[in-house]
Amino acid sequence: MAGVNVSLAHASDVLFTWTVLCYAVAMFGYSVEFAFARIARSRGDQVAKAERIGRFAVGLTVAGWLLHIGSVATRGAAVDRVPWGNMYEFSTMVALVAVTVFLALLTRQPVRFLGAFVMTPVVLYLGLAGTVLYAPAAPLQPILNSYWIKIHVVAAITASGAFMVSGVITLLYLTRTWLDRRASLGPGTASVAEYNGLARWLPSADRLDRLAYKVIGFAFPVWTFAIIAGAIWAKYAWSRYWGWDPKETWSFITWVAYAAYLHARATAGWRGRRAAVLSLIGFGCLMVDYYVVNTVISGLHSYAGVS
Repeated sequence: MAGVNVSLAHASDVLFTWTVLCYAVAMFGYSVEFAFARIARSRGDQVAKAERIGRFAVGLTVAGWLLHIGSVATRGAAVDRVPWGNMYEFSTMVALVAVTVFLALLTRQPVRFLGAFVMTPVVLYLGLAGTVLYAPAAPLQPILNSYWIKIHVVAAITASGAFMVSGVITLLYLTRTWLDRRASLGPGTASVAEYNGLARWLPSADRLDRLAYKVIGFAFPVWTFAIIAGAIWAKYAWSRYWGWDPKETWSFITWVAYAAYLHARATAGWRGRRAAVLSLIGFGCLMVDYYVVNTVISGLHSYAGVS
């Protein structure tokens, strides 16, 4: 294939496979840690064995993260360009950012409880990328061959990965509040073992709410920058800053949803469930912006690389 180092491209695919394997085993390890810890707590036993499994899962996550970086790097080297020129490559980068955000949070506070819940969508995301969205290594489409791809797309990738983590945390918040409500109704509606298992594993609802807010607070300005940079790139590519192309429209809708979330928290004092609903609406808009617009709707941003 002209312009492609086949050996490096193959190495990237092999590293990708090992990345998914490491992440999948890590996901299983986090799940086993939760299950063992739940059983131990219900019996009043120590949870040291479960914690060892959890630490092993973290080690596997780090190993997978390093393999992931290797896969992305060799993909870029194979075609001598940035490795985010189609949906397969974009998806792998978003997953890489999500894992990076999780590991970064883990260095600052005890959030290993997020492990299974972050790794599950990451594995599914990569599984979809490696099958349905896979595209062989190839040069960039001419219109993408601009230095703006290193600015606009990187910002979009970073924000998308962080929004994925915030979506996971928001779902955990809703789970925690549901468990708390069930437990408050009395022992007839929620067994002690059930509540002590999952609810004790998760931090308080308030902490989850604040954690989701912090992650969105980081991702939102990055997403804003991505939209601005995209508009500037559009001026160079199509001689206009904004044209309400489906991708532009849904990127803006996503921005509005997350802006509403932050505005409601800052001015109306929204916390908890109402804010969580806005967060999930924003993430839903992001998924439409990425999957539906790129694969179903035709537009100027149809660079998925999927036949």
